[in-house]
Amino acid sequence: MTKKIIGHIRNQFKKLDIDGYVVPKNDEFFSEYSKKDRLKIVSNFSGSAGYAIILKNKNYLFVDGRYNIQAKIESGDKFKIVSHQKIINCKLFKNLKLGINPKLFTSNQIKKFFLRYNRVKYINFDLIEKKSNKQSENIKQFYSLEDEIVGENYKIKISKVRNFLKKNKSNFLFISAPDNVAWLLNIRGYDNPNSPVPNCNLLLDDKKNIYLVANKNKAKKILKDGKIKSNFIIEPKKFDKFIDTLKGKNIIIDTLTCSIFNETILSKKFRILKKKDPIYLLKAIKNKTEIKNMINAHIHDGVALTKFLYWIKEVNKKKITEFEAQEKLESFRKKNSNYLYPSFNTIMGSGKNAAIVHYRATKDNTKIIEDKDILLCDSGGQYRYGTTDVTRTICFNKPNKNIKDIFTKVLKGHIAVVSSNLSKYNTGNSIDKRARKFLKKVNLDYSHGTGHGVGFFLNVHEGPQSISKFNNIKFSEGMIVSNEPGYYKKGQFGFRIENLIYVKKIKNKLFFENLTLAPIDKDLIDFKQLSKSEKNYLFKYNINVCDKLFKFLNKNEKKWLASFI
Repeated sequence: MTKKIIGHIRNQFKKLDIDGYVVPKNDEFFSEYSKKDRLKIVSNFSGSAGYAIILKNKNYLFVDGRYNIQAKIESGDKFKIVSHQKIINCKLFKNLKLGINPKLFTSNQIKKFFLRYNRVKYINFDLIEKKSNKQSENIKQFYSLEDEIVGENYKIKISKVRNFLKKNKSNFLFISAPDNVAWLLNIRGYDNPNSPVPNCNLLLDDKKNIYLVANKNKAKKILKDGKIKSNFIIEPKKFDKFIDTLKGKNIIIDTLTCSIFNETILSKKFRILKKKDPIYLLKAIKNKTEIKNMINAHIHDGVALTKFLYWIKEVNKKKITEFEAQEKLESFRKKNSNYLYPSFNTIMGSGKNAAIVHYRATKDNTKIIEDKDILLCDSGGQYRYGTTDVTRTICFNKPNKNIKDIFTKVLKGHIAVVSSNLSKYNTGNSIDKRARKFLKKVNLDYSHGTGHGVGFFLNVHEGPQSISKFNNIKFSEGMIVSNEPGYYKKGQFGFRIENLIYVKKIKNKLFFENLTLAPIDKDLIDFKQLSKSEKNYLFKYNINVCDKLFKFLNKNEKKWLASFI
């Protein structure tokens, strides 16, 4: 299939007068997880980020460090795998005219990636979708969340965003990121496979008007709620004609998610001001109600994961595959009536597969979990109402000294993150160094960031905060981030320990508090390497896990969990 798609694309080069074609991971809504995965269609690469470039005689696949091994396995015979960083001012090829779909890129991306050494040509139809089987859209309604769930009325949120308009002396703000629209209006939907994000855009003006750009059939429920008036819902196909009817001078667009296609429409009528949508930061700072709901979701999730960990380590005596293990974990989650679906595709990798950072087992491509294997399990759920993401690494036999030594250094980094003094270390890049410190002492490291922001019943990955070498956003009360250092030995094993943590404030002091509730495999820990404070942290963490989960566990599960104290 991949070979046919590549051939189909190349066959159009001469007619379109282009030398190559660029395929991103995202759809026209810039979603991480989308039902239209063009990148997978063209390259067979299933990771969550990347770009493919199809040239006349060669193909390139740009991926970050999480996906180096995976990309080579899934796409390596047809693509040259290249570091994501090399797409910036790309000079692997020069003086070429590259075709791009203007609905799938921002002008900032194109300028940053290609305009220094190459040129681009906008192709206003999809070279890939034209060849693939396009299914008729299943219309599912957007729906509203009550104020009691989200903690803040949408009118209050809109007034905050309008202050941004006034400050920047603009008549309009075009909100192109659907998750930002979802947060602003307190709505959700069914358009994405792993998050309740509704595919839509929003135009907000300085005269208290809001215009929803969406399929009208999806907006019937929120019409009844009175958030949007019927004549203020704009069908995407009529967006350009609608813009012609507006009066004003300036419009702010989001540099991260406003497509070249929409920017072109807006620029014909308004003076464009390019800024980062203020909603990213507003959305990242969860209120007390959102934190309370996230805590409850993590109790539900902790029960399911703990039951699974007990089952796979102590109860199950059969040889099972990675796929069967992830199906078993999913069955534990489904026992809770508040569970909806996974927040991303589960990563269940054993042995050498655990070294593939974002490995995916399928029914037809899976490995039997052997007793000697290290098993890495990274999974999460969407609950009413909250989003979870947790990784645990599991062993089934007594691990050797080297395994325990490295795992313990990963654990020490994990503890260093959650124990950070936020008065001293208050940005992602400063905390990232603490996570890597113990591995780096023995010249080891990992190729991914240490943590990502997480949405409230939205995307499992959201910014602007993260724990990484490149992030300098200051942590504020209510922000949620993952804490997930790891280590991966190609062809042998992989470790990761991930909890979600949030920034809590008591007496004007900020500190991290764990959301995730599940034991860390003590059989992998070399306790002699742990300091007194690290042992004390583990003891208190396990006490908290027992306290929150005990009443949901059976007698044997309780006894096993208590052994971690």
